[in-house]
Amino acid sequence: MPKFYLTTAIDYSNGDPHLGHALEKVGADCVARWRRLRGDDVHFLMGMDEHAQSVILAAAKSGVTPQAWVDRMADTFATFWRRLNCSHDDWIRTTEPRHARAVAALLERIQRRRPDDLFEAEYEGLYCTGCEEFKQESQIADGHCVEHPTLTLAPMREQNHYFRLSAYRDRLLELVTSGRFAVEPAIRRNEVVRLLERGLQDISISRQRQSWGIPYPDDSQQTVYVWFDALINYLSATGFPEAGYERLWPADVHVIGKGITRFHCVIWPAMLMAADVPLPHRVWAHGYVQWGGEKMSKTAGTAVSLDGAIERHGADALRYFLLREIGFENDGNFTWERFDARYTADLADTFGNLASRVLAMVQRYRGGVVPRDPDNFAGPLESDARSALEGYARAMDALALEDGAAALVTLAARANRYVQETAPWTLSKEGRPAELDTVLANLARTVARLAVLAVPFMPDKAHLLWDALGTGRPFEAVRFTDVTDLDPTGWVVQKPLPLFPKT
Repeated sequence: MPKFYLTTAIDYSNGDPHLGHALEKVGADCVARWRRLRGDDVHFLMGMDEHAQSVILAAAKSGVTPQAWVDRMADTFATFWRRLNCSHDDWIRTTEPRHARAVAALLERIQRRRPDDLFEAEYEGLYCTGCEEFKQESQIADGHCVEHPTLTLAPMREQNHYFRLSAYRDRLLELVTSGRFAVEPAIRRNEVVRLLERGLQDISISRQRQSWGIPYPDDSQQTVYVWFDALINYLSATGFPEAGYERLWPADVHVIGKGITRFHCVIWPAMLMAADVPLPHRVWAHGYVQWGGEKMSKTAGTAVSLDGAIERHGADALRYFLLREIGFENDGNFTWERFDARYTADLADTFGNLASRVLAMVQRYRGGVVPRDPDNFAGPLESDARSALEGYARAMDALALEDGAAALVTLAARANRYVQETAPWTLSKEGRPAELDTVLANLARTVARLAVLAVPFMPDKAHLLWDALGTGRPFEAVRFTDVTDLDPTGWVVQKPLPLFPKT
């Protein structure tokens, strides 16, 4: 099986997660589940960024140590991702010893290979505790960070260790424009290209006299800057620098938010080049979940309760809504009204209704046993279903998750129309058993396919539906290639399930 190493951005330990975090995590989980359906050997990484200055401030405000604070936050985040059915294989925290070893090893590797890329100098600038970075003039509007306009920028001046980022501008520009280092979608690639064309400044990679952080190698007065530290998590989770880390590295996809492309598409690849470590293949930078046209933000107080959103219609419904309505490329607006409308129209009235109707009709007309199709699946529903499967696969391979979710519900809608076109109740009443068998077999086959297509978006509901179909086959063993020629003959279905009950 081909290796597929997938990561998300690691989350700040400065407050509870919101829908913006959830979009990234369920989107990446959707990709991971799709690649498993494809037959890949997936390794999916998530985790926590725990050395931020904001952690020191939050811990002090709560009257606890930074370690106690990040432990509490890690439990909170992990609980939410379990509730949202995230299937990550590893959970890294930047306070772990394995991560500290990797950070020190990467710095030492750069020092050995390119000693001129690391140097000491005095730094003076404005620091945003929300971004955990010094801000350049282009990143400031009306005296505030454009990403965190409610926070006050703090002036800082200190002697730091530097990384010669400017030396990598030309090489990075060629890699990004050629696609050899893929930055996607196209709108984000163009942003990164413009940033590189303006030129790069060398960056500070340490902080003076900050007790919370990873010690800078051979300098007891400095800690490694949080962003330099945090980026290395993708590498430390592979076992770097120990032998065998290459089994996972390089990463196939880094999934991040569009606000941190500079770190992942400029600073991170430059760090790796300096250390002679291969670059990740692809960075996918998604948009923001907005509320009233504004980015959801803990610091700005515009974050929707993730707990409330899950409780409204369940975890799978929220997963589907975020990826279908918001999407995984551009910004999208969240409203409770749109969430309710999608739930009713797509999930309750279309997908859930189809599943209940088909199970009920097999029960009513054939005693719960799916009949053989005398026409060998040669009808119009089969043709439309095969086209839908092809479109779904293209969308998912391209990380066009919105289109993948749309293909799923479109096929369910087509199957509902097929029920109306064929009128199984009439076929039964008029004594036309062969035609009825064809209809029921085609519908059972379509519902089984829909269960498989639903796995990346709604894993719990997909499993429930597969079990109700009585396939006799473990769902975990099913691959996407299996859905083309599924034969439901002889399956013993259960009673209809209210997959998405109306409230």
